[in-house]
Amino acid sequence: MCGIAGAYQGNSHQAVNKMVMQLKHRGPDGDGVMPTTKATLGHTRLAIVDVAGGHQPLQDGDAWIAFNGEIYNYMELRSKHLKDQQFSTRSDTETVLRLYQRFGPKSVEMLNGMFAFAVSWKDELFLARDPLGIKPLYYGKKDGGIHFASEVKALSLVTDDIQEFPAGYWFHSRGGWQQYYSVESTLQDEYPDMKSEEDALQAIRDSVQDAVQKRMMSDVPVGVSLSGGLDSSIIAMLASQDTPGIHSFVVGVEGGEDLEAAQLMADELGTQHHEYIYTEQEMLDVLPEVVYYLESFDPALVRSAIPNFMLARMASEHVKVMLTGEGADELYAGYSYLDRYDKADDLQEELVNITEALHNTNLQRGDRMSMAHGLEARVPFLDVDSVSMALSIPPEWKLQNDGRPAKNLLRRAYKGLLPDEIVYRPKMKFSKGAGSSDILAERAKEDVSDSDFKSEKERLKDGWDYDLQNKEALFYYQMLREHYRDEWIMPNMGSSRSL
Repeated sequence: MCGIAGAYQGNSHQAVNKMVMQLKHRGPDGDGVMPTTKATLGHTRLAIVDVAGGHQPLQDGDAWIAFNGEIYNYMELRSKHLKDQQFSTRSDTETVLRLYQRFGPKSVEMLNGMFAFAVSWKDELFLARDPLGIKPLYYGKKDGGIHFASEVKALSLVTDDIQEFPAGYWFHSRGGWQQYYSVESTLQDEYPDMKSEEDALQAIRDSVQDAVQKRMMSDVPVGVSLSGGLDSSIIAMLASQDTPGIHSFVVGVEGGEDLEAAQLMADELGTQHHEYIYTEQEMLDVLPEVVYYLESFDPALVRSAIPNFMLARMASEHVKVMLTGEGADELYAGYSYLDRYDKADDLQEELVNITEALHNTNLQRGDRMSMAHGLEARVPFLDVDSVSMALSIPPEWKLQNDGRPAKNLLRRAYKGLLPDEIVYRPKMKFSKGAGSSDILAERAKEDVSDSDFKSEKERLKDGWDYDLQNKEALFYYQMLREHYRDEWIMPNMGSSRSL
């Protein structure tokens, strides 16, 4: 996991170096900037795989790559497609570069993992982002050239033209843009061996276990986020089967519901459990820093980002990789607002929409809060095979009607494997379980005047067609404006539907 930056323009070493230095929190283990034929690539590294040999930008002949992410099937790809080649490192990055040299842009479709990367080969530039946008990438034009970086804060040093690189796309300097993935395109009308709800339960278990197993790949310690909710408990259980005594982490305010539930699961699994209890004042103290790293003022994101920030800070003292339960609510209809859907097709459309919207909502929050502390967050539920399977399940089996609770299929899949107190624990947003949501909303009401809210709501509506939701949103926006201009943030900011 790392940060990348670069420019497809002559004499850009100084500009790229500035961007790399702005991304040092993403990669405290090393950095590099390399001018190539027509591009300059920059990289700051968090060493996870091949710690000694994976320095970047990485070269093979006249080709160079700057890579952010993890490719979980890279050894399989080596043996299948590149067995005739000699490798100089054990890194997945070298595999990606050599696949690109052999297969061109089509190589992106072979990769199973999370990634954003740039390849400079001869006089061409190639950029790509993973299918769901787990890893971030932004780009912009300046003086006829293209600049790119992992975060807005870095790209804003060299250009005001900042756009999010779309998930599931690649760009080639000669061939232009190409979408190579969409959630809809992977779904099947009839999933193999899924003729009943009982079949679906086994498919869920098999899919999630395979996704977790892939994500245990690491040359450094791996831990798990354990809030005591269903999703994180499933991931923790499967990860602990691979690594007995794995480190687990939970945060919350005194009396927060997550703390007790997480301890229950930690005792059940025998994890090395770590808990951090924070105060209301500490939340308010870190809030400006959280908003700075998050690059968003969406209220639902900021609320959950605060406990995420605390969690990542604590976890980074013990591990460099952490698995989370992100994505299960989108795939298995876990949000309470989804109970409004009584037609299967309408529910399915919404699940696909919110899954495809993760790139600049929950995934942005997960990436920014973990990488603010040099911690890599992995999301097993959002493995592309897991997504395809989960959203190919007949949506009528996920409807929240006839007494069915949210995420009913997921609960049933792990009944008997997890304590009943966890299986039937109601869905709770991370900020609610950690105890942060009400505190922030009340503080915003105190600090933001009615007149300020009215004037800013009108200004943002006129200038950006953005509907400022409430005083809480303005409270966060005022902090964000201390570091970012509207034109950097507004075109790229997602909006959570679950608040």
